[in-house]
Amino acid sequence: MYRFAPSPTGDMHIGNLRAAIFNYICSLQDKSGFILRIEDTDKERNIQGKEKDILEILSKFGIKPQQIYIQSENLKFHRQLASKLLIDKKAFACFCTEEELEAKKQKAKEEGVAYRYDGTCERLSDAEVLACDKPFVIRMKKPERTMSFTDAIKGELSFEPDAVDSFVIMRTDKTPTYNFACAVDDMLEGVTFVIRGEDHVSNTPKQDLIREGLGYTGKMNYAHLPILLNIEGKKMSKRENESSVKWLFEQGFLPEAIANYLILLGNKTPSEIFTIGEAVKWFDITKISRSPARFDVKKLEQINREHIKLASDDRIAEVFGVDKNLANLVRFYTQESSLVPEIKEKVNKIFAPKVAPEEYKSEFETIKNAAKNLGEFENFDDFKKALMTATGLKGKNFFMPLRALLTGDLHGPELSELYPLIKNDLARIIA
Repeated sequence: MYRFAPSPTGDMHIGNLRAAIFNYICSLQDKSGFILRIEDTDKERNIQGKEKDILEILSKFGIKPQQIYIQSENLKFHRQLASKLLIDKKAFACFCTEEELEAKKQKAKEEGVAYRYDGTCERLSDAEVLACDKPFVIRMKKPERTMSFTDAIKGELSFEPDAVDSFVIMRTDKTPTYNFACAVDDMLEGVTFVIRGEDHVSNTPKQDLIREGLGYTGKMNYAHLPILLNIEGKKMSKRENESSVKWLFEQGFLPEAIANYLILLGNKTPSEIFTIGEAVKWFDITKISRSPARFDVKKLEQINREHIKLASDDRIAEVFGVDKNLANLVRFYTQESSLVPEIKEKVNKIFAPKVAPEEYKSEFETIKNAAKNLGEFENFDDFKKALMTATGLKGKNFFMPLRALLTGDLHGPELSELYPLIKNDLARIIA
């Protein structure tokens, strides 16, 4: 079982989307199942309606979870299992205040050593715990041995007990921390393979320790994806426009192209242009590079152009809001533009009422009136010759106003290449 577990705290980041796509592809490969879990336990940061946004974005990529879980609905299980860890002496109540812990952290900093919890409350007797009225958190006892796991991308990884430490699993308000809720939910929901960003590597031994403490013996596999860098080679920030899936949609990138590029990054693929369905046949999570991949919007634009060319007539009609018979005209304009709004603007201009350019006002009207009275012509050369004869115009004084009449612009593609795509609509175009 694979899962995608986003938090509804902001717009979806391309790093999150990449993890969702990889999990989904792997679930299709071994037919083991894919679930979505909305991790909404950080109530202060949750944004109303973001769960709906997440589902809408996934649906645009054809990603369909078999089950949707809401993490906060599992609170009773989190509390029950935290109690079990306390009873089994795998965890302990910690009464240390924020001020006390901060003072110890400061002292460690001044001494130039990494702060580790010093076990103050772990040594309390049951009687001392019962006699204490202070609010408390629950801490997991740090492991007594090295924690290891094999990562499908990074290989064997090990963590000494001090690196794991006695970490908090339940807060004073009796809500679970990220690591505890995540570990418990993966266990309860039957997850067997976790593909996520490498910023979670240090969480993995903690989550394994929690499940181990609860007596869970199921095997959990991991793959931690290297971070994505911006074009300058720095870690991509959530504040950068390019990192937002929503922003990419707004710019006019197709989901097909975005998925293609995210699968391509840091990967050796049999071809450069492909769909998620095609990737299912050859994708191998173990072949993803261990090194960070650089996200280049210009490369994404190139891939977007190719997907517009490959799109079916129905898909083009849906995306561009045009009749299916204009699909080839849309594809034609990929030679000039890569983004949906840019191409849409060029196509719309062709069919919009034209304004005569100032420097060719009389020639524009002459050509327009003559064109209305011409018959139909199969090719551009015959159309051009008939129009030149009818108007007596030639050279710049002919071609510039003609282009303005046909396209609404003074510059653009070769009219001889454009003509076959618009000849059937000429009456509407020059009206």
